[in-house]
Amino acid sequence: MNLIEWAVVGVCRVLLWISTSVIFIVLVANTVLRYATGTSLQWANEVPELLFPWLVMSGVVLAAAHGAHITTSFLMDAMPPALRRWAAIGSWLVVAALYGTLARATFQMLEIVHDEKSPILQVPGSLTYGCVMGGLVMLALLALKSAWNAWATPPVPSAPDAETAVPEAHW
Repeated sequence: MNLIEWAVVGVCRVLLWISTSVIFIVLVANTVLRYATGTSLQWANEVPELLFPWLVMSGVVLAAAHGAHITTSFLMDAMPPALRRWAAIGSWLVVAALYGTLARATFQMLEIVHDEKSPILQVPGSLTYGCVMGGLVMLALLALKSAWNAWATPPVPSAPDAETAVPEAHW
């Protein structure tokens, strides 16, 4: 695991644990308070709504880093190794460019959504959009790393019925 992947995975694991723990603690405390006293914390519904995008985005990036997303590889498997290598490089560069484009578009929206505030805690909407933008940037970095891995791994000639050693998309 290189430095970029190590940093991305580390940040996402921390975000995943923090968001999950805080959501759990707030929901449990609010439930206990509701049943014990008949009242509840007014802001307790907003916290999970604000943290859920962080939980989801960190999970998406972690799944991508571990190669846990669904893939279809029949077209790549049908290509000769040299062509497969170039197809992998090209497709990862396209994926990185698309994630970069989405991150840039999200960045341009931050100023607009910053004025939207949550009703009770008054947290700006840019916080949630910022987490999406950060996740897209991390996905773009992982795609660039996969393109580099495809470039750095020379193609291996395939045996008729053996699997070929093409760099897999383990972002």
